[in-house]
Amino acid sequence: MQAVILAGGKGTRLRPYTTVIPKPLMPVGDYPILEIILRQLRSAGVREVILTVGYMSHLFQAFFADGHRFGLDITYAFEAEPLGTAGPLAPLLDRLKSDVLVMNGDLLSTLDYAALFAEHRRSAAAATIAICSRQVPIDLGVVESGPDGTLADYIEKPVYTFDVSMGINVLRTDAVRPYLTVGTTLDMPSLMLMLRRDGHAVRCHRHSGYWLDIGRIDDYQAATEIFEARRAEFLPDIT
Repeated sequence: MQAVILAGGKGTRLRPYTTVIPKPLMPVGDYPILEIILRQLRSAGVREVILTVGYMSHLFQAFFADGHRFGLDITYAFEAEPLGTAGPLAPLLDRLKSDVLVMNGDLLSTLDYAALFAEHRRSAAAATIAICSRQVPIDLGVVESGPDGTLADYIEKPVYTFDVSMGINVLRTDAVRPYLTVGTTLDMPSLMLMLRRDGHAVRCHRHSGYWLDIGRIDDYQAATEIFEARRAEFLPDIT
């Protein structure tokens, strides 16, 4: 298995922490976030990782080097400017295997990566999106009105449930190749919608365990607490 990990962002929502260290290298417990991901991927059968880096790229190279100490072959792709969550794949196409895991480098999850990859391969889909459910409470009374302005419904402080992308996807390289152009910005949602528009199969893989996108300071604090309390769920191979 091969993985591309997107680690080139500046993590502006986590400032001031990220003014001195890139977000994927921020510590969760005893490990940088990205090291937890790499150890999980290695346990799932991934052997080759390409890190797309930009902001403070030298720190990634200094810490992870060639990946030997993690049992991985790690190489690097450098972004001179941000190209979105799919755009960085364009110059890598000739380095990618037939199916590749593409994910953000700032996630804490108990996702079974091997199961995700296997389901994608069985389905022969162009792309598979890892999803999970999120509940969003609204602390106000939600009013629904009819076309004539009359009251249709009044819901006090409802809680809505949505399926959200986990920032983890598996792509079939030959299917996505026509949509990727070197130097052109493209985000993953746009890529997925273009694939669907053109008749390609895009599947969703549901995860019922833990997942958190560590994008804000309160998310980071929550991730640290959860990791310390449930370490064996995230790194079962390390006692």
